[in-house]
Amino acid sequence: MKNANPIRLAVVDDYEVVVNGLVKMLERYKDRVVVVELDTTPQEPEVAEQCDIVLYDTFGQAHGDEVTLSHLIGAPNVGDVVVYTWNFQPDLVRRSLEAGVKGYLSKTLPASELVAALERVHAGETIVSAEVGTGPIAGEWPGREEGLTPREAEVLALITQGLSNNEIAAQTHLSINSVKSYIRTGYRKIGVTSRSQAVLWGVRHGFEPDHRRIVAGSQNGL
Repeated sequence: MKNANPIRLAVVDDYEVVVNGLVKMLERYKDRVVVVELDTTPQEPEVAEQCDIVLYDTFGQAHGDEVTLSHLIGAPNVGDVVVYTWNFQPDLVRRSLEAGVKGYLSKTLPASELVAALERVHAGETIVSAEVGTGPIAGEWPGREEGLTPREAEVLALITQGLSNNEIAAQTHLSINSVKSYIRTGYRKIGVTSRSQAVLWGVRHGFEPDHRRIVAGSQNGL
């Protein structure tokens, strides 16, 4: 499916490396998708230009955050909202669709399939990726060059933001044991042994958000 005019796409994420990774990933398809980077204010995310689709990347964000999703869905210059994630907990998928998102897409999709899914959403369909298991995750994330997996990197990013293990578990919809496991493996890869060392390493290596989104009325966790 191909549109006569390219889809105008805004990417919602507070990490520049994530946004730039998606821009690079979609570069070969610029005749079909034009990426518009998101501008944010201290209070709430604002899309600077008219766009057909907002792609909400959940890295370092609250998975299933109905407040942010509702704000984006209700924005006058936004067409449809699509969640872009590796977390396919059934409750998260259900709640996102009930909030009004038109797509729930996996980060394991290659660029060609991501573009095709966005075109189907733009044509009026509601698309949910089949859960893709443990396939490679596309795009970029902080710490990739240091060998961190996306999940290890996200947990470290949330530690750098000052969240506790329980808060990280709630925000990412992971079990506390999974969070602790990602912390252990992540610490080994970056060569630290304590939370304070991890925070310092994270600050020095780009794990603080480039923008910090604070949506009025939002809550950490689910």
